[in-house]
Amino acid sequence: MVAKKILFVCTGNTCRSSMAEAIARKMLRDRNKQDQVQVSSAGTAALPDAGATEQAIAVMEEMGINLREHKATLLTPELVKEADLVLTMTGAHKEQVKRLISGAKEKVFTLAEFAGAGTDILDPIGGPVDVYRQCAADLRYLIGLALDKIKD
Repeated sequence: MVAKKILFVCTGNTCRSSMAEAIARKMLRDRNKQDQVQVSSAGTAALPDAGATEQAIAVMEEMGINLREHKATLLTPELVKEADLVLTMTGAHKEQVKRLISGAKEKVFTLAEFAGAGTDILDPIGGPVDVYRQCAADLRYLIGLALDKIKD
């Protein structure tokens, strides 16, 4: 079976989408579906090779996830084309992806929209670790719902 490819998108790819990718990867392992679904992340304004924020690294470590090796990736039309599903953190990101590649609208959703719950995932950048914890909890909840919708 060809793996489904999910791309998570935010602005800088150092907080939300990097945490979403890491959380989804762990959930897929926990569900024994890591061979069926591939996950990656990118940012609409990412500085390539920038690391995840210290707060994101700390919160992921609390969840048993290592984010220290993460390197930011700039969103490109090729990444969107390669993905089967693009999940953005906000409606604004969704519109940016759709402007980047016009034929992608049927596979681009906000994470909350695809999950069927919640709202935009607010950017924790510059906030205290508690803001990152809340962001990670929101991501974990919505990604769980989203993965439930992806059929084998």
